[in-house]
Amino acid sequence: MKLRIAILGGDGVGPEVMAQAVKCLKAIGETFNHDFRFTNALIGNTAIRETGNSLPLKTLEVCANSDAILLGALEKTAEDSRDDNDAQPQESLGRLRKELGLFANIRPVKLFPGITANSPFSKNLADKVDFHIYREQLGGLYNGEGHLKESGSATDSCTYTEKEISRIAHLAFKAAKRRRKKVTLVDKANILDTSKLWRTVVTEIAGSYPEVNLECLEIDNAVVKLTLDPSNFDIILADAMFGDVISGQGSILLGAQGLLPSASLGEYHCMFKPTHGAFSKEKGKNSINPIASIFCVIMLLEKFGLKEEANAVFASVRKAFKKKVVVPDVLGSRKYGTDYVGDFIADNITDSDSNLNINDENIGLGKSTII
Repeated sequence: MKLRIAILGGDGVGPEVMAQAVKCLKAIGETFNHDFRFTNALIGNTAIRETGNSLPLKTLEVCANSDAILLGALEKTAEDSRDDNDAQPQESLGRLRKELGLFANIRPVKLFPGITANSPFSKNLADKVDFHIYREQLGGLYNGEGHLKESGSATDSCTYTEKEISRIAHLAFKAAKRRRKKVTLVDKANILDTSKLWRTVVTEIAGSYPEVNLECLEIDNAVVKLTLDPSNFDIILADAMFGDVISGQGSILLGAQGLLPSASLGEYHCMFKPTHGAFSKEKGKNSINPIASIFCVIMLLEKFGLKEEANAVFASVRKAFKKKVVVPDVLGSRKYGTDYVGDFIADNITDSDSNLNINDENIGLGKSTII
């Protein structure tokens, strides 16, 4: 298969973790005879330094002409504290999503064998953490107009349409059909009109998926239930703001940074990004956890139907966990660096012996298809 892949390293440790993702993709290309072609492009503060814009037109063109995008990390504010929105690194992510129509954000939350000790839950409960968050990301409060007035008041607008809700709801129900056949809608339908619309539209769509059970929870109740027993969740569906809250909760369940990948999907484009920040203080120290970026590779491969290839990457990641070839924040291990972890995983992809006896029951990410 030929794939054109845009690599947006971004800020801080972003280029370092993207380098590990590229190593794994090159290993897959070599092992399975695929033609992956990479194009690097600027975004965030890195782009501001060279062009004055956090999302240059050239970057947008590269992304639009690519089959997939891998994005590293973005700093929250511009280095020179300018007010221009085009020169704010975080603004570039929102603009990229809108330009490419990336309406759905998908985050798998799963504790893998060998790292359950990091979770705040007991091992019995931690072993059952396996759910996906489907978050709408082009509408709602995060994308509405806001006004901060000098008089001391502020307003933010929240708008959703049936179309915006429907398209991500169908994705969530289709995913549930492939998994444990349950969708949990998280909203605040007892108060918010937008949440009432979400509940009405999603309930109607559920009728088209009789094999999937729909549960509706208000956000406060959902957070409590997720904390007490995350094993009750399969697919969580939410708007931009409530999905953000649930995603933060999901990160806590794993007990280590740098483990959660994410996919942003649209009708014609797809982007994959680790959920951690830029960690600029760690830049160049070879200390950041690259696992989320490598999980992004697995999501990318699955998106294009390359299940065997995705399983090969996952088998290599599991081997790294088993042998504790991870950065210290994951298992309190010896001080393996970012590059070493990436090299180990990539080398075990190309080593045919490492991919023998792959059992689908042991490939959690392959068994629970993401896309």
